[in-house]
Amino acid sequence: MTSADSGALQCGSSARGAERAGTGAGATLFSTWTPVTNKPSNQQLFQERTTLILHWFDLWTDGQRKHLLHLLLRRCSKSQLKFVSDRFMEAVPITQLDFVTVLPRFLSLYILSFLNPVDLSAAAQVSWHWRFLAEQDCLWLPKCVRRGWFLPYSPSDTEYGAWKRHYVACAASLDTLYPREAGDIYGTLSESVMESEEQKERRTEHIIRQTIRGRIAEHKRAALKSRRAWLTNSLSGEVSSNQEKSSLMTLTTALVQLGDKCRLENVYSMKDSRAQLNYTLNSTIDQTWTTSSMKTLPVRSSKQSGKHFPVHLLLVSSSIPAYELVLGGALAHTLPLLYDYSGMTLEALLSLIEKAIEGRAVQSVGILTEGSTEDFSLIEGLSITERTVVKPGIREFWERLCGWVVPASEAGSLNIFAPLGASAAGVELMTKLSTLTGLMVRAPTGICTGSYQHILSDWSDHGEFPPLLYLRVESMLSWCRQAEQIEQTLQTLRNQLEPQLQLLSQETRGRCLGLFLWDYINLPAVSVKSEFTQILIEGLVTLTKETPDNPLQFLGTFLLKNCVESSVEKPEPITLTENPSHSFLSSSPRIPEGGGFGAAGQREVVCLEILRSEKDYVRLLQAVNSVYYSPLRAALDSNRAIISSTSLLTLFRPLLDILAANRVFLQDLSEKLEEWSPLQCLGEVFVRFCTKLRTYTNFFNNYPTAIRTIDTCRETIPAFRAFLKRQDRTLATGMLSLQELFLSPSTRVEEYVTLLQALLLQTTPEHPDHAHLTSALNTLLNYRSFVRKLKKSSSQDLRMLEAQQRIQSCPNLQEEGRYLITTQDVVLLNCLNEDITPSLRMYECVGELGLVLFNDALVLSEKRRTHRPFSSAVNISYTFLASVALHSLSLSEMHNTKYVQNTFLLESPKRRWICSTEREQDKIRWLGALRSAINAANHN
Repeated sequence: MTSADSGALQCGSSARGAERAGTGAGATLFSTWTPVTNKPSNQQLFQERTTLILHWFDLWTDGQRKHLLHLLLRRCSKSQLKFVSDRFMEAVPITQLDFVTVLPRFLSLYILSFLNPVDLSAAAQVSWHWRFLAEQDCLWLPKCVRRGWFLPYSPSDTEYGAWKRHYVACAASLDTLYPREAGDIYGTLSESVMESEEQKERRTEHIIRQTIRGRIAEHKRAALKSRRAWLTNSLSGEVSSNQEKSSLMTLTTALVQLGDKCRLENVYSMKDSRAQLNYTLNSTIDQTWTTSSMKTLPVRSSKQSGKHFPVHLLLVSSSIPAYELVLGGALAHTLPLLYDYSGMTLEALLSLIEKAIEGRAVQSVGILTEGSTEDFSLIEGLSITERTVVKPGIREFWERLCGWVVPASEAGSLNIFAPLGASAAGVELMTKLSTLTGLMVRAPTGICTGSYQHILSDWSDHGEFPPLLYLRVESMLSWCRQAEQIEQTLQTLRNQLEPQLQLLSQETRGRCLGLFLWDYINLPAVSVKSEFTQILIEGLVTLTKETPDNPLQFLGTFLLKNCVESSVEKPEPITLTENPSHSFLSSSPRIPEGGGFGAAGQREVVCLEILRSEKDYVRLLQAVNSVYYSPLRAALDSNRAIISSTSLLTLFRPLLDILAANRVFLQDLSEKLEEWSPLQCLGEVFVRFCTKLRTYTNFFNNYPTAIRTIDTCRETIPAFRAFLKRQDRTLATGMLSLQELFLSPSTRVEEYVTLLQALLLQTTPEHPDHAHLTSALNTLLNYRSFVRKLKKSSSQDLRMLEAQQRIQSCPNLQEEGRYLITTQDVVLLNCLNEDITPSLRMYECVGELGLVLFNDALVLSEKRRTHRPFSSAVNISYTFLASVALHSLSLSEMHNTKYVQNTFLLESPKRRWICSTEREQDKIRWLGALRSAINAANHN
């Protein structure tokens, strides 16, 4: 029996007892369960039933509680509902706010525009804020113009309330005559008074004003038909209000001058009739109106053209990780241009740049893309090196690009966010680019290792810090340190949410365009470090090393000691070139800034960076051994195996061999740098290390198998899944997972090349270490090419597999030598009548296509959208339609008309498709990639 049942039985027994008591006292009324005459029994029974109902209420679900409340409120009388309402008002009082302080200013002004002058004057007496709004020129200007009262001058931007004062002055100076005074001047109906000269002037003035008002009304009606949909008659922002005010002031000035001209000229003689007067006035107004309209056209001033406010162009490639953070961190004077890395051509990129800058002179150009110490990849398949930069097509690109940049005499510069300053080949490439473009070319030296942290190192020109010309400091630091980690999440979000967010983004932009004229995007401020964080981390590290009996007392003593020391000695400031992730965990000396050293000092900086980064790398490999391999090996030896011995060796044996090789390498480096001298040689240490690159080769060959083994074991073995859940992303692993730790060898190979090139650049040819460094660098360069080929092959296979899975009923696309270039969604059009002139042809939309471009074929698929009921999500599917070989495909571009935009024609031997893209940028990119692929297929 449940507690509810026992409570019911108790209440039932109490009720029966109360009934007997009530029966003894007197008869009950309407109910045998509720004694009315016996008040104590009645109250006792009421309390018991209330307790029972509340007990049931606590056991019910949210839906059952809401249903009960609904039934109770329906049975309540008006007085009871009033009681409930008063209780609600006491608990949640209704706040009454002034609407002009809550609504945007343009909405408040739109509401006030419906008031007449008397009500506006009364509203101005409410408060200072109401007075400020009620005296705006946008409210009083239409009222003055409606009555033909025009200002005789153009108010300045800082003048306030000019039109209200003019309205008051005009209204105060109106001629008001009593009937007797009017009879003396104008006569009565019984008298035939000749029209005097003053009356004729008044009648002429009335005709002039009436005609001007009519012309203004016609102009407003015409403007409403041709203006943008998001523009309103009210002030929607500071910029739009200034533009509207300037245009209205220019028109007012023109009308005032017109009235003065008509009055001064003797064109209204006694012989002129009303029709002749209207004709003359209308012709004069048309001429004046045309002149004033031409004057009010927007003209780009010198400030807008970039003379006083320079524009810095930042080219952001879509191949860099987490480019959303870069775009969000752009400064106000920076023009960020995101372009697609895959499928882009140099001609299409130039077209996008020309459209973006809109004829403005650019102060500097920044290129943020993937690159190394020798080259950088501007677009897919094109690497800019000291050899390829002089080719005709690439040379033409740089010449046209530098034509939009101010010359070097006016501080024009080209900033490349790749560590070209760390190698002799990169410096030579920068020299050739400077000679070719006539600009100052700058690039980072790349001695700061990590995820894109070479941008934070010293640049080739030790003057200003070029990244600060384009990006905010907080956003740049956040992106450089977390780009690789954030990219994994962003890539998944792009793939899953892009179909759903594309249409929603277009609708949102269209709605917001009419409401906001300027949008400030402020990423949360990300501080580099704080004194408290530094001291606290040092205390925690010291606590883990000494393990005292009272950890809390030890930590408090440590913090108090540092507090006393900090009051005596000020801590050293943080620099951008510092790597904060290991500044307290590394025992190596701090790397000084490179600006104050000579060649020997710079060489010491690079050597210390090599040692510090190698310690960090070995610590990551050691974490794999201590956190993952050792527990799994111990479980296997104790007959409580989590995974099999074969899987354990497949996963960790190659990485443990790398750990053994790098421990020896780290020990050799430490011994060499214990006693540093300018003649110290590290080349022989790297040469010995290069003989052990076979261990890295074994790891990279086994890497896909190891990743698949981890996934298989995690899905099939619950114990291994629980083990990874406990060990991943802990303090011992640096908050990384096992798969992320497996990425460190490939990243370290890239860092070895960068650091060796920087060291070789600071080593003279006469130095005894130059020959060994050159030999080791050549070996590592070849090995880096091998690793990059593995990555490219894996990426191409993955893209082919994704394309194969996305298109339904598609034949096998994975053939040898075939790779994916780019994709594009288009609209399929059909011409209704091809016999008429092309500029007058009308088209109808017959469907949507998904175009997939390979290096040897073009696959066309039918795109379908399926909306989910009761949801805004959209499912997009592709069905195979046709496949055309590129050598048999012809492409022709169609000109834009008022009926169709961004259209091109695809023709095969049997069919033709008229396609249209949503944006002009998509058309430029797609046509450039398709033409390049067709030309390459025809030549092959």
